[in-house]
Amino acid sequence: MNYIIRNATIVNEGNIISSDVLLENSIISKIGAGIKAENATEINAYGKYLFPGVIDDQVHFREPGLTHKAEIYTEAKAAVAGGITSFMEMPNTVPNTLTQDLLEQKYQRAAKVSLANYSFFMGASNENIEDVLKTDEKNVCGIKIFMGSSTGNMLVDNEKTLEGIFSRSPMLIATHCEDEATIRLNTELYKQKYGEEIPVEAHPLIRNVDACYKSSSMAVALAKKHNTRLHILHISTAKECGLFDNKTPLKQKRITAEACIHHLWFDDSYYKTKGNLLKWNPAVKSVSERDEILKALLDNRIDIIATDHAPHTWEEKNNTYLKAPAGGPMVQHALPAMLEFYKQGKISLEKIAEKMSHAVADCFQIKNRGYIREGYFADLVLVDLEKPWTVSKENILYKCGWSIFEGQNFSSRITHTFVNGHLAYENGHFDESIKGKRMTFHR
Repeated sequence: MNYIIRNATIVNEGNIISSDVLLENSIISKIGAGIKAENATEINAYGKYLFPGVIDDQVHFREPGLTHKAEIYTEAKAAVAGGITSFMEMPNTVPNTLTQDLLEQKYQRAAKVSLANYSFFMGASNENIEDVLKTDEKNVCGIKIFMGSSTGNMLVDNEKTLEGIFSRSPMLIATHCEDEATIRLNTELYKQKYGEEIPVEAHPLIRNVDACYKSSSMAVALAKKHNTRLHILHISTAKECGLFDNKTPLKQKRITAEACIHHLWFDDSYYKTKGNLLKWNPAVKSVSERDEILKALLDNRIDIIATDHAPHTWEEKNNTYLKAPAGGPMVQHALPAMLEFYKQGKISLEKIAEKMSHAVADCFQIKNRGYIREGYFADLVLVDLEKPWTVSKENILYKCGWSIFEGQNFSSRITHTFVNGHLAYENGHFDESIKGKRMTFHR
């Protein structure tokens, strides 16, 4: 079906304009006033804001092997309801995505069930460098290295292995940076003090600033040594922000970084009320760390916004600190949270579109996505900035059934989400008749 989005307030490429947009055969075919087209369904967008679809470069959809927590099907639907039209999923599933065959199996599964567009990271371990180097950079978003404790065989702590990957990989490497030795030492110190009953408030002290900076600075040094295309995930400290450049245009950067919603929204005072629901790796830290991350985002030291959507069951999260897994669901609420920051005067609408769409497309060199441009895929989100709602169990779409934002009042609501010109979501209703597409890359 073709559509004319009529009288939309378009947020795109640093400007806000009023215009019509024609969607034909999965692409944006025309942008302008008074568009006419036969056999096109009209959507009146007067008073609403049209954003490019959000591209989330860091999600954990838990399939295969951990589908009691989440599935590609369920989490992609939640993402689309939250205005996320494309995602890049991480390799710490079961089995870990450490071979080209396992990677391709994920793509085949997503083609059948994902309402959103998709790409999957190839995972690196201490033993699979030859498989890593077989990855097709035009059809895969990147290589993921866990330089910090993780699931299964995903921790890469062998310096020779790191040197090999950084020196030989022609494609983007994304890293989780926390120094494992520092974390283990701090954990033992808190075990000596509290035994097995370590309070969750110790989480940012165990996974502290030094653990993050030591690992991130090592990754940056390796990337500079080998001219590697490096992207550091989920920055959580002010000190790390100093590692990044805001003078070089994004398309020319060899080292980039992201901020996640939870590190922008929460601080360590929330551990008292949120408990293990706030347990993420890297840890949410102090107010000053949080505020510096937002500052670095706004001045372009940090390039993009992501979710690190990582669901666990309610029972798993409501365990003791040492047993509770790290991570939480986020894709349905990321854009509403950033729009709340806009309402609070912390960020502009243009900057939200830049950091959640344009910059992600530029960072990963995604073909024909991330912008509202003629000839680009029609990945679009309509938002009503004056339609408040409250997060509740009744409207949470994650398979795990909970959100750290439960009870939060948001001022803005996603009303329509188009994926490749298909109206996949409209006012709480899904049309699942057409699935998303595999993203490809200009490399």
